[in-house]
Amino acid sequence: MFSTTDYDKLRLIMEESPEKKELLTRLLESHRMEVSTISHEIRNPLTLVYSTLQLIEAQHPEVRSIRHWDSMRQDIEYMNQLLAELSSYNNGEKLTLTSSDTTVFLRTLVLSFASSLMDTKIEFTSRIAPNLPALLIDSVKIRQTLLNLLRNAQDAVSSRTDSQNAVSSPRDSYHPSIRLDAEYMNHAVTISITDNGVGIDAGELTTIFDPFVTHKKGGTGLGLAIAKRIVSAHGGSIYAESTPGEGSSFMIILPVQQDA
Repeated sequence: MFSTTDYDKLRLIMEESPEKKELLTRLLESHRMEVSTISHEIRNPLTLVYSTLQLIEAQHPEVRSIRHWDSMRQDIEYMNQLLAELSSYNNGEKLTLTSSDTTVFLRTLVLSFASSLMDTKIEFTSRIAPNLPALLIDSVKIRQTLLNLLRNAQDAVSSRTDSQNAVSSPRDSYHPSIRLDAEYMNHAVTISITDNGVGIDAGELTTIFDPFVTHKKGGTGLGLAIAKRIVSAHGGSIYAESTPGEGSSFMIILPVQQDA
């Protein structure tokens, strides 16, 4: 598995000559096909096993009392998630580009995420500049990236809520909040997602975009790596700022193409 740094180095080598670019492009494509094939071949029987477990559980609810039954089912769920995210990471640079109305795209995303928070106490706000320029993007993958960041923010504020409840009195009020901002400046659209959750330690910030690095229970360590690959494939950049115990901000900068 190539790291994000490895791909950056390969891109620099590709720029040295057309011959190197052609050779490395072939090698990378071969690597992607192998990973996709392996992932697909594993996921098929794994999905069948999981479906069988669900069927057994539905017909014989008593099996849930069997020792390790739940942990076995959770392990299979995790493996399925890992393989799905591995496939997403592997195909992160394959884009289907279309010109998108950025303002409409973001407002639709905001409404979708807001509806998922209806049964929570999380305050979600947005500030999307009007008349943002159109972007030439793979809207499915950019949506995937933004939703992943928003869900991470939700996990961060939920974790802080749990820790506050464990040590604080009812008078110590904590109001979980997430905010999405979007603006146009310097020929690019900047999208920021900010939360007042648990925050990230400074030492962890340097590696959070590397594959298989996770500090979240049950995480695969691929979510942010996928986000970085997708954003980089658009010619953009992604970075994070955080203060432990106060919250985090993730910024995505997407360049506006002349023909967008």
